[in-house]
Amino acid sequence: MNTDLQYLCGFGNQFSSEALPGALPIGRNAPQRAPFGLYAEQFSGTAFTMPRAEARRSWLYRIHPSAQHPAFERLSRQLTGMRRASPTPNRLRWNPPVDPGEPTDFLDGWLGMAATGAADTPGGISIYHYVANCSMQRVFFNADGELLVVPQAGRLRIETELGALLLEPEEIAVLPRGLKFRVKLLDAQARGYIAENHGAPLRLPDLGPIGSNGLANPRDFLTPVAAYEQVEAPTPLVQKFLGELWGCELAHSPLDVVAWHGNNVPYKYDLRRFNTMGTVSYDHPDPSIFTVLTSPSSVHGLANLDFVIFPPRWMVAEDTFRPPWFHRNMMNEYMGLICGAYDAKAEGFVPGGASLHSCMSAHGPDGPTCTRAIAAELVPTRLDQTMAFMFETSQVLRPSEFALNSAQLQSDYDACWASIPVTFNAQGS
Repeated sequence: MNTDLQYLCGFGNQFSSEALPGALPIGRNAPQRAPFGLYAEQFSGTAFTMPRAEARRSWLYRIHPSAQHPAFERLSRQLTGMRRASPTPNRLRWNPPVDPGEPTDFLDGWLGMAATGAADTPGGISIYHYVANCSMQRVFFNADGELLVVPQAGRLRIETELGALLLEPEEIAVLPRGLKFRVKLLDAQARGYIAENHGAPLRLPDLGPIGSNGLANPRDFLTPVAAYEQVEAPTPLVQKFLGELWGCELAHSPLDVVAWHGNNVPYKYDLRRFNTMGTVSYDHPDPSIFTVLTSPSSVHGLANLDFVIFPPRWMVAEDTFRPPWFHRNMMNEYMGLICGAYDAKAEGFVPGGASLHSCMSAHGPDGPTCTRAIAAELVPTRLDQTMAFMFETSQVLRPSEFALNSAQLQSDYDACWASIPVTFNAQGS
């Protein structure tokens, strides 16, 4: 299975790829006899009656139809961290997960950290970390939502029905709901984050007054070219359905799509290509200017999921407290760090770690960062060798019992703000 890529160039467009010339039917989606004796199958990511601009669907031309499988049985080994704890308004922060000591593939290494609700709700998100030290020998699909994969360490080769994606830290991949795939490790260990989107598919945010260009540009998104496996051998197939793992054994590889066309496709994006916006005078624009992808809710402007990054950039604002300011927000923020240091925290927030700030939970820079920022000489400064991100949702994130009982949970997170001094002077500064 090769890893050639083609440009996505916009989320409403239609794309096509064929591993064998002539495998795509011309003029018909499901002819009586598809080329090469293939079977036509529609892969829908939205309801049939969605407006054309919102519809996500692809036609696949494959060796075996997906319907050719035996009954699924619930697996004895389930994902870690699927039981939600009681809601908490407290600010939480975790150290990175520990690398596994026994063979653990990408799926076994999912660690449930937080979720907005049950997997069968028509919106909301679930958040996981993953750790792995071996490649998947089975194939997986997720009936519960679209997956946003954010590697923090270790390169991945994601082999999907529509072709393969190579992924490294500071890149992301989006895998549509129901897409079959397996993950192979290209390094000894892998670690990262996953957002499972139960709502509307991710897309680029509108730019509004920014205009035509900026943030994540459509031309930088890549989708795979068709590749197929003609393997007639027993292959385990696992699905996640309402949060539980179910499996069956196929007599063939399900990664056997020879050609496809449509817009319900996997894709990748290099976060280092993000065109960062910022102030060139004073004060902060809102952090929404760092949005890479968004899943809208039924309320205009209120996101089911925003994926936001804090990449390398210049800081030039005059007479401005330059770190992220103290704030309280109606959104719920789950933050991770891919590499480097985050400019709002002096210590305690490290690559592979995470924090959760719930709706109206007050947060901002820690004590040492605050003190330095107030005293800093405001010359142009380059923030470099850093990449932080945030999964942000309008619904409350409930931590899992696993996350709250984890040895990685920091018991003293609140203390990072305790050293902020009182500098008030009623006589004026």
